[in-house]
Amino acid sequence: MSYVNGKEILPDNILEEIQKYFGGGLLYIPLPRNERCKWGSRTATREELRQRNEKIRQRKEEGCTIKELMEEFHLSYDSIKRIIYQKS
Repeated sequence: MSYVNGKEILPDNILEEIQKYFGGGLLYIPLPRNERCKWGSRTATREELRQRNEKIRQRKEEGCTIKELMEEFHLSYDSIKRIIYQKS
């Protein structure tokens, strides 16, 4: 996402109205709800985390301790527990 000067894209009357509420700073304007993407849908992150979590559950079934999983996956005790006991 890049910075755009409001003067360059907004009509004067809208710019003046926004300045009444917020002026001189950076303002983020989100997309309308119906145009938003689900988290991770634009990258492979969601799938990578799903695969990692499945591997953690598999390793636990093979007999690994939570401490071993913490070290292997560089996660906290609570994160490992949450993943292990999460319903898939």
